[in-house]
Amino acid sequence: MSDTSPALSLPLLMPSQAQKHVTHNEALMILDMVTQLAVADLPLADPPPTPATGARYIIGAAPTGHWAGHDSEIAVWDGMIWRFVMPQPGWRADVSPTGQSLRFDGSDWQTVLPQLQNLPALGVGATADASNPLTVAAAATLLTHTGAGHQLKLNKSGASDTTSLLFQTSWSGRAEMGTTGSDDFSIKVSSDGSNWQEALHIAGTTGQVHFPQGSPDLRDRLTAPRTYYVRPDGSDTNTGLSDAASGAFLTLQHAVNQALSLDNGLHDVTLQVADGSYGEDLVIADRLLGSGLCSLSERPQIQAS
Repeated sequence: MSDTSPALSLPLLMPSQAQKHVTHNEALMILDMVTQLAVADLPLADPPPTPATGARYIIGAAPTGHWAGHDSEIAVWDGMIWRFVMPQPGWRADVSPTGQSLRFDGSDWQTVLPQLQNLPALGVGATADASNPLTVAAAATLLTHTGAGHQLKLNKSGASDTTSLLFQTSWSGRAEMGTTGSDDFSIKVSSDGSNWQEALHIAGTTGQVHFPQGSPDLRDRLTAPRTYYVRPDGSDTNTGLSDAASGAFLTLQHAVNQALSLDNGLHDVTLQVADGSYGEDLVIADRLLGSGLCSLSERPQIQAS
């Protein structure tokens, strides 16, 4: 029969042994050293000069002094001498001052990292919250790959949802680009975070590029006839391409300006105006580019059946 236990090598009481209390106390001392293992520091090579009684330490590489020859062992100061226990693979220790967790792999103590999967939130240099579960406060963020490239994916579950990059000043929006409310790509800007102007619109189905606010240097070249809609409940920040309050222009002048900013080619432009009072002076300061015509039309009335 062995005189030590198989796992922790605790001394066992032998039938013919005298002073059995000595062996029993030695076993209790070993249990006291390794149970609920919390150490006073990260692995050290030099023994601390004034250790507290019962303080436990992990011995690092190439130890000196009384620790010499006890690499990776657990050392405990019992008030008079250092006691040592050789850990077994898989033992863990909590580093009390830092909260780190260490694991012995059979030859060295390694830092234990948590599984970074399905985290509810992650803050880097900041505190994440429910609205911003991934929060980074830093001078720069780097995403790189040494292979063929790096692709950043922004996904939305439906066409009417929004996927975008929002640029802010003092937490107030100034520019936004993405697919907002549809699968068309757009870039819009704002001077105050409340009133937005759509500067560029690319149709997802055709790839056609539109400049809703016009451009002095670039012209939207028509490949088919176009109709701009004007309504008293519209907005000049809209595209003007649909007969709805959310799509039509508010003023005739803005519709004319958009028509004059086009390269018509062979295609006509129709300005379809809904019933209402507009109360504006209309200025036509340029001519159409191309051989197409621009006409003003009243919106057809729907007859009740």
